Formats: sequence, C-alpha cells, structure tokens
Amino acid sequence: SEEIHRAFDLEQGPLIRTRLIRVSADEHVCLLTQHHIVSDGWSIGVLIHELNQLYRAFSAGQGDPLAPLAIQYPDYAHWQRQWLSGERLAAQAAYWKQQLADVPVLLELPTDRVRPIRQSFAGASVPVRLDPALSTSLKHLSQQHGVTLFMTLLAAWSSVLSRLSGQDDLVIGSPSANRQHPQIESLIGFFVNTLALRIDMSGTPTVIELLERVRRTVLDAQVHQDLPFEQVVEIVQPPRQMGHPPIFQVMLVWQNNEIGDLALPGLQVAPLDLAWDSVKYDIELQLGERDGCIEGALSYATALFDEATVQRHRDYLLATLRAMVADAQQAVPRIPMLGDAERMLLLETWNRTEAAYPQDHCIHQLFEAQAQRSPDALAIIYGEERLSYAELN
Repeated sequence: SEEIHRAFDLEQGPLIRTRLIRVSADEHVCLLTQHHIVSDGWSIGVLIHELNQLYRAFSAGQGDPLAPLAIQYPDYAHWQRQWLSGERLAAQAAYWKQQLADVPVLLELPTDRVRPIRQSFAGASVPVRLDPALSTSLKHLSQQHGVTLFMTLLAAWSSVLSRLSGQDDLVIGSPSANRQHPQIESLIGFFVNTLALRIDMSGTPTVIELLERVRRTVLDAQVHQDLPFEQVVEIVQPPRQMGHPPIFQVMLVWQNNEIGDLALPGLQVAPLDLAWDSVKYDIELQLGERDGCIEGALSYATALFDEATVQRHRDYLLATLRAMVADAQQAVPRIPMLGDAERMLLLETWNRTEAAYPQDHCIHQLFEAQAQRSPDALAIIYGEERLSYAELN
C-alpha cells in the first residue's frame, strides 16, 4: 500500500520503480510501479511478454534475446507532432468542436451524498460478471446488427445512465489504444487517447435503432481519435468546476488487449490481488472477455455513492443486457430494469396508502381555524378535499 501511494517526481524520476519483498526463503513479492505517463494498459502485455523471454534466457545463461527496437517513443512523439498539423489538425479540431458543442456540463446521476466542492478520488468497486449464456447471446446480437461487442455494451450502459439521470444527451468517455501502426505495437509507452462519445438517447429508439446510433458515434470518433483529449478540452472550452472533470464524468473501458501470464522457469507466479481504492471519474465501468465470459468491475467515487447503490446500477445494466438479447425490436426506454424485490419495494412497500383516518386531529384543526377566523382557514386540507370557509361552518 505504501508503494502504491508513494508519489512520483515527474521532473527528477524515476518513473518506474521496482521493489522485491522477501517473505520467506522461497517466497517473494515483486512490486512494479509505473507512472501512467510512461505506460498504458497495452504496455503491460508487452512488458510481461518481454519479461518472460528475458527471464528464460538469463536463467539459462544466455544473452539478451530481444531484438533491437526499430523505433522508440521519442520517434513516435516527433512523428505525431509532424503528422498532426495543418489541415489534419484543423479537420480533427473542427469535428470535436462541432460534436461537443453545447455539451451538458454534468451527468446528473442520483447520488447518495452531495457532490463535494473539490473532487475526491477515493474509490471502491463492485464486480461485474455476465454468465457464458448472456455473453454468447450478446456476441450474436452484435453480429446480427453489424456492431462490435463494445458498441452493444456502450448502448446498454448509455440506456442505464440516461434513465438514472433523466437526460437524453450524455457523454461517456472511453479510452482508445491509439496504436494504428504496426511499428509501435511492441513499444512500452503512453499511446492511449480518450474519446468523448456523445450518445443521443432522445425519443424512444428500439434496441436496433440505438445500436445504429452508437455505431455511427463510435466510428466517427475513431476516425478523429488522433487529437489528444487535452486539446479537445481546450477547443471545446467547457465550464470548469473543481468538483468534477470536464466533458464527461462516466467511463466505459473495454479491455481487449492480451496481457498474458508470467511463465518463469522454476517459479510459481500468481498475481497479488489489491483493493481498488481510487477512481478518476464518478463511475468507471471496466469490462473484458475471459474464458468465454464478459467480466470486470464497476468502480465508483465513494464521496458520491454507497456500495449498495452501485450494486443496483450493476443489476440495472445486467437486466438491460438480458432484455436487449431477448427482443431487439422493443423500445429501449421501456425495458424493465428493476428486479422483483426492488419493484415490490418501490411500487408496493413504499406506496402503501392505507392509514387510519385522523378524525380527532382534523376536528381539532377545524375548531382552531374557526376560532382564529384567519385566511388560513380557507386552505384547510381535509383528507384530499379542500373545504371552503362556508363548508367549515
């Protein structure tokens, strides 16, 4: 925990730290901490692949088995500055300026606590797992309608967020690997860019219609994914507040890069599970596919939400996904999201109207109003009827 929370010095470095903790003679914990500025999610897979090769070679007394890098990150940075200029830069900037014009300042999700004036990054998470049957059905639904699995999940997540917030214009952030060129696929570095996906939930779109809307939005954003998100914010100039990030406050992360496992000769290696205790946005949905199941986590800002609330949000998402695969012709805003227990709680337990008739209390009010002869007497509520002053007499 100390290692994870120890800050980096971006001016002096190092930006990668390693610590080996000896637990016993034959048990160790190896910690590798990297600042995000030098490494992204894709980089972890590259790192593990190279570490496997290096460890095998060195344990066998061999030399470095890795081929020299054809290009390095500074080469990419130089190319990016040259390529993203002139007409290309203008076209990218024009797209995002138009796409995010008059974007809502905040996604008004119902929270358990008032949003703090300054954003808190304390977080927690709840697991999300789609069983094999639902995962397979979602793949079939995506194939039938010419969309990716990510687009289908984004459509369902957009529906849940729209119904929770009551807004039909919402923006969801999503990272893009941004490694379009084969030469940079084997590099460790920060290439990822964040796309602001503006989803139109207006009207009563069917599942098929919403999938098509999401498809167009995602494809257009990917065509214009080269402009760094920081520059997008500068171009859009949204109102800035210390209590939440600009443009969007909710993320959807689809992990489709193969990280792989450490396979080191003579060692039994297992990952160390650590509690999730930080989050950059109000809610971050992170999903990927593993062993035929879609699974991940729903992370949330603990300053805003209770765990029980986020668990309900997760259940709404699962209910929406099941409904989408059951009937793609149905209107998305009419998909039932509530489970049986919550439906009974809202519609019956909290909505019971039977009560003892408060006769004595009402009579007392009538006598008081008569005695005071005030204008208030004209507005006495008797059950659900308004009685005039003459009727009171």
